Amino acid sequence: MDNSKCLRTVISLRITMRNLFFGDAVFTFFKSTQVLQWKVILTVAFFLTLVANTAFFKHVIDVYSLSWSTLPFIVSLAILLVSVCVILLTLLSWGRATKPLLIIILMASSFVAYFMDTYDVVIDAHMIENILQTNLNESADLFSVTLILYVALIGIIPSILIYRVSFRDEGIKAVLIEKAKLFGAALGIALVVLVVFNKNYTSFFREHKPLRYYANPAYYFYSVGHYVQKFLSHPYTGLQIIGKDAKISATDVDRELVILVVGEAARWDHFSLNGYSRETNPLLKKEDIINFSQFSSCGTETAVSVPCMFSSLTRDNYEGEKAGHIENVLDVIAHAGVNVLWRDNNSDSKGVALRATYEDYKSSDKNTMCEGGECRDEGMLVGLDEYIKSHPKGDIVIVLHQMGNHGPAYYKRYPKEFEKFTPVCKSNQLEQCSEQEITNAYDNAILYTDHFLSKTINFLKGHNDKFETAMFYVSDHGESLGEKGLYLHGFPYAIAPEVQKHVPAVMWFGKHFEVNKRKLREKAKEPLSHDSYFHTVLNFAEINSSVYQSELDILHGIH
Repeated sequence: MDNSKCLRTVISLRITMRNLFFGDAVFTFFKSTQVLQWKVILTVAFFLTLVANTAFFKHVIDVYSLSWSTLPFIVSLAILLVSVCVILLTLLSWGRATKPLLIIILMASSFVAYFMDTYDVVIDAHMIENILQTNLNESADLFSVTLILYVALIGIIPSILIYRVSFRDEGIKAVLIEKAKLFGAALGIALVVLVVFNKNYTSFFREHKPLRYYANPAYYFYSVGHYVQKFLSHPYTGLQIIGKDAKISATDVDRELVILVVGEAARWDHFSLNGYSRETNPLLKKEDIINFSQFSSCGTETAVSVPCMFSSLTRDNYEGEKAGHIENVLDVIAHAGVNVLWRDNNSDSKGVALRATYEDYKSSDKNTMCEGGECRDEGMLVGLDEYIKSHPKGDIVIVLHQMGNHGPAYYKRYPKEFEKFTPVCKSNQLEQCSEQEITNAYDNAILYTDHFLSKTINFLKGHNDKFETAMFYVSDHGESLGEKGLYLHGFPYAIAPEVQKHVPAVMWFGKHFEVNKRKLREKAKEPLSHDSYFHTVLNFAEINSSVYQSELDILHGIH
């Protein structure tokens, strides 16, 4: 039997199950008659499994293919999902809290279904942290008509039905008996399914772990629990001071002016400096830069990568809560008397610049280069001369946090004159665009980053006579552009595609900065990562401290 016939069979089965389980329930809801609580829970479980798990079943079929031999196992997965959902809802729903709980779950599941179906993302603990740190402007880029439909059909309409229903007034004993029966039945069915298809599930759980990440709402339930558990159970309190002994080297008689550019969602393989067939770095290639071709990120989302970059912790031992209670490299260089400024055209510093001078450049209040609600990265360079003049003593380290290639609206990330590659995707619903249109818009944003970095270098050249100048650019993470159906970023690091972890990195040095560029270009070919960022920044500022580790410093031994 071919896949199309088998798919029609599955669809027919789903329609039959929907009619069987939902028809009477929907009629009952609209009549607002009293019903038993367990029937509503069962109905919601079936509804979510059959309507909100398109991404899950798509990935299952991609792995197992669709045929008569695999159909029983795929159906068993649906039954198992229903059973797990029933168990969760039975345990969580009690008394008057049942309706609000079910409504919250339906609404949350509608959003989860949309983002999994549209961008193929998964909602794990890191993604939840990212969501909680996302601001309104970033959220607006994700707004679409399709999102409204998902929320309306999976969230709002079923929630209205839940709100209208009246639960039959029963005693506590009767309710407990009903819950016990429902829980027992769901658990029994789940165990039977696991036993009958034991061989299939052995492979499923051991070899295809990523498939579980798409189970809606089961996996985001787990992720929320994991996030809350980590948040509440961590032993960290207060702020650990590090590098209090930081001092500028006695041999350093010249003032430093260093600009650290934190990129956003830039891919290593879309920089022509790294062999990309398109010329996306026409200006940088004219500069005497050092290009790092094997640079890896700490995470696959900004909320992890940016704090990790500036932290003394390496990726292997990084914990967000732990890092938040330890001073970062900006604190250490400030201990040495360095003037530190953070300018942000992204969401925020993710806690890195809490104790530094922070300036928000996401609005026209500060940024003089805004159009149509979008503020340009190069606006962060405006007024820097005044900042430097107002600090006549001490070294200066400036961090510029780019909007860069923040998706999915890549077409908004650059001025019209940088639209070199056409046609472009002018939608935030990437699945509606061709892969070429998405790539064109993304590459135009890379082209604008090339322009921004070139302007940053030229700005530093203007201060070569009074400072030892340098620039260090590195992106926070990469991006998926539709390869294998994946979009954006934020996939769990262990299974994330290389394009979300392999990032571009570039250094530039002014004429007075002592560095052996020949040696550094050789080192730039070696595998490096965000782990080196903390200690390399200390070297840029020529700071000695007990927290410095030479083995993690890219510039160690290069002078």
